[in-house]
Amino acid sequence: MKLPRFYPIFDDVAWLRRLLPLGIKLVQLRIKDQPQDVLRAQFTEGRDLCSENGAILVVNDHWRLAIDLGCDWIHLGQEDLDDADVDMIRAAGLKLGISTHDKAELARAMALNPDYIALGPIYPTILKKMKWHEQGIEKLGVWKELIREIPLVAIGGMSTARASGAFDAGADIISAVTDITLHDDPEGRIRDWLEVCA
Repeated sequence: MKLPRFYPIFDDVAWLRRLLPLGIKLVQLRIKDQPQDVLRAQFTEGRDLCSENGAILVVNDHWRLAIDLGCDWIHLGQEDLDDADVDMIRAAGLKLGISTHDKAELARAMALNPDYIALGPIYPTILKKMKWHEQGIEKLGVWKELIREIPLVAIGGMSTARASGAFDAGADIISAVTDITLHDDPEGRIRDWLEVCA
């Protein structure tokens, strides 16, 4: 299955209510530090909204809930992998995306036969404090040679202006967060993204 080239990440299902109707076809809900009932409600609504809009929902980290709610995709960071039961995730039929930053992490991810590999931050990002400095756009080409047919997601400091460079360097998919959520006109920004990722 060929994945859409635009992959926004949001921290609340309210964003999905607002922006999915514009044509987003691949989206992640990344919700941290919330009680289980809140998470369950968010992911349930996200799952249903994506189904109604013909979009793929990727649940970040909360793999047990994703299985329980019949979601199709899970994204795990390297720390998440320490505690995740990948066999159980696979047995439930979920597809798996994994974050990577260096070759050791990439080797670990590749051993799990992932459905996409994310590399980042490509550019400096304000989203979260990271021990990783910017990877640089050239590293996308290195990663793409190593992972070959597996889709490669570029994340971190991405903007519409930087999109074509990332695609040219080897990315298959571009993920954006604050470029949308902190924009004066998120709806307009989504339209711009859908255009550059068409």
